Amino acid sequence: MRCFVMKIKLLLPFCLTIALMPLLVVGQSNNTESKATEAEAEAMWSIYPSFSWQWPGGDLADQFGSSATIGPGFFHKTASNWIFNADINFIFGNVIREDSLIQNLINSDGFVIDDQGHFAEVSFFERGFYTTFRVGKVIPVFGSNPNSGLLLMAGAGYMQHKINIQVKNKAASPLKDDYKKGYDRYSNGFSTVQFVGYVYHGESRLANFFAGVEVVQAWTQNRRSMNFDTMRRDDKHRFDMLIGPKIGWIIPFNKRMPEDYYYY
Repeated sequence: MRCFVMKIKLLLPFCLTIALMPLLVVGQSNNTESKATEAEAEAMWSIYPSFSWQWPGGDLADQFGSSATIGPGFFHKTASNWIFNADINFIFGNVIREDSLIQNLINSDGFVIDDQGHFAEVSFFERGFYTTFRVGKVIPVFGSNPNSGLLLMAGAGYMQHKINIQVKNKAASPLKDDYKKGYDRYSNGFSTVQFVGYVYHGESRLANFFAGVEVVQAWTQNRRSMNFDTMRRDDKHRFDMLIGPKIGWIIPFNKRMPEDYYYY
């Protein structure tokens, strides 16, 4: 059963990517309806800030709860509505599900004792990022202008995450500096991503945005030599997922979008 689940985990991102490809082909080959429309589309270069709210899956769900991401990105849209995209997304969360974390430092009352013999105020946060390079397609729909429509993208990149441990006044020596690294579950590895949504390019710099659903998969591994709470190395190969809505505000470099579009 475990072997079957692992096969599903490995095949899932590739199945999602393959599932997107027919839609990309439709956007390129639908000559009877959109050939003239795509001829009116413009090449453009853009940057954007983005925000997403995501829920974890796979091994990441055993470690963290829901999280938010923010980060910048770069778009290049060709005149034939192909998209080339690069971005970085910084992960922020405050729900930690590691039951064994710092258990070896906690006394019978459930507290960590600081260097002065007082109860230390210890906080835990999820921190990380994923960066990707993507290729996609804009398919004009709903009578929109030829630079807007259904946005499909897929790509690959790198993910990294850890547990950020903060101690008020840095008063607990076992959780200072390099000692803290023995508890942070620092992990990273190769990732893939898929996005399905809508993009709109208006006539001004302000009316440009995208919104949709993003799915991220990553094959990561703990990079620390030992976890101090378990006193052993964690060499498990992880499968991490994030899924959730994502929005971005697009800032084009083009001076001005054309005010009129002509359809035939």
